[in-house]
Amino acid sequence: MEALVTRRITIECDRIPYQFHNVPLKKILNWIFVEASIYIKPEKPWGWPTHLQIEPDAHCNLRCALCPVTTGLGRPIGHMNASLFKRLMDEIGDYIFLILLWDWGEPFLNPDIYEMISYAKKKGIKVVSSTNGHLFKQIKHADEVIRSGLDSLIIAVDGITQETYELYRQGGDLESVLQGIRMVVTRKCDLNSETPLINLRSVVMKQNEHEIPKLKDLARSLGVDALTLKTLNPYGSDTEFLPENYRYRRFKYAPDGTTRLRRKHNPCKHLWNMPAIHWNGTVCMCTYDSKEEHILGDLNTDTFGKIWFGTPSRRLRRQFRSNWEQIGLCNECSYAYEGGSCIDEIIADAIFFPSRDL
Repeated sequence: MEALVTRRITIECDRIPYQFHNVPLKKILNWIFVEASIYIKPEKPWGWPTHLQIEPDAHCNLRCALCPVTTGLGRPIGHMNASLFKRLMDEIGDYIFLILLWDWGEPFLNPDIYEMISYAKKKGIKVVSSTNGHLFKQIKHADEVIRSGLDSLIIAVDGITQETYELYRQGGDLESVLQGIRMVVTRKCDLNSETPLINLRSVVMKQNEHEIPKLKDLARSLGVDALTLKTLNPYGSDTEFLPENYRYRRFKYAPDGTTRLRRKHNPCKHLWNMPAIHWNGTVCMCTYDSKEEHILGDLNTDTFGKIWFGTPSRRLRRQFRSNWEQIGLCNECSYAYEGGSCIDEIIADAIFFPSRDL
């Protein structure tokens, strides 16, 4: 209830804290109701989402191992139209605290992405996006992402040599990514901007875990704001990339080292606070529904409110509450296993660096 008095809220995402000041009363009340409802899990939510995962573009310029874009999404691909994004923001933007502006594909391939970020920022929303970084060696992209007001930019670097980097980021060029990071860091300084927070992100795997000490040195030398080490989701029994160090394994395992331990209670919040919206306006239950197995509605034919409070959404929440393991996607989701919660477990380390002048 302190937030009602101070009008201040701190929300953490991937170990990065985001501060909100002078938050409107209706936004705070909605957040309180939503957070409270998560414990009850009603089929009709007590409020509007406080977070959104939005897919700006389903295309990608890489073919990363284990990624559904590489193996096949099984659905049409394209990029989100700015008018669709703005219509969504006009309807529910007053309730949203944080947008994760990526899902499947490289978000910055969308030609309207900077316009979309700026529009969300006008609504008082914090926006975080994730990229493979190849486009940012172009000064145009570096300047536009800074001027858009983006709060945090996650740049994926999963190896300090081309050999280790391309084992996972297939088709990628490490030097191009490093040039992109240097460009954004330099232009951020030139433009005297505090944002975006530049978060160097590494997915820890068997092939790169020995490089972590040197990765920390690299991050420091590049002038980024943070380095986050993310655990790998090996997707089932595939152990090719599974780290040796248990600290960097996403899940807890049985003594055989390969059998993941299942949870009794699934901690997922997505059906109550953060749906996923694909590039074409399809609303899905969460980011893991890459193949659209559980479609809640279509923003091209219905308002978000009708979808969020509608029958398909309520039916799915009821099923999740009564027996989440009967939902195939939930049964095999990261959240279904000990250690797999995206809320507070999948980032093994977050290292922050003091700002410096270039």
